[in-house]
Amino acid sequence: MQRRVWSADIGTTNAPDQLERRWTATLTTSPEARFRVLVATAKGQVVGYAVVHPGADPGVDPVVDAEVAELAVDPGARGAGHGSRLLHAVVDTLVADGFTVARCWVRTDDDAMRRFLRSAGWAADGAHRELESESGERLRQVRLHTSIG
Repeated sequence: MQRRVWSADIGTTNAPDQLERRWTATLTTSPEARFRVLVATAKGQVVGYAVVHPGADPGVDPVVDAEVAELAVDPGARGAGHGSRLLHAVVDTLVADGFTVARCWVRTDDDAMRRFLRSAGWAADGAHRELESESGERLRQVRLHTSIG
């Protein structure tokens, strides 16, 4: 599922063994309890996931500022409400963990994700960054945030 999401959304072509190692590490070696992976399921299949953790950007307070590092729904399952339910679960989890602000980096060309988050009350906070993908492509991102607590 993750490969289909990455393929559809950002064109990443990670080898399956690299993905497996990354997810095994994510799920088994989190530095603290507030690093979480949430999943959305339908008919016994994982159709979406979110990765959240304390904020790590300069100028944010990791005690109260959270980051949604990844939020994705399988392209074949989009439009069925999985993303909305997953986002609600993310916010509920972050509030329970004591966070009061949630932040999320989104590609500047991902209009659908920005629309989705804006419709849920998120807004750009003025931060921008540029990353390099594994293929050498420059990825521009804007950071969105929302008050949750």
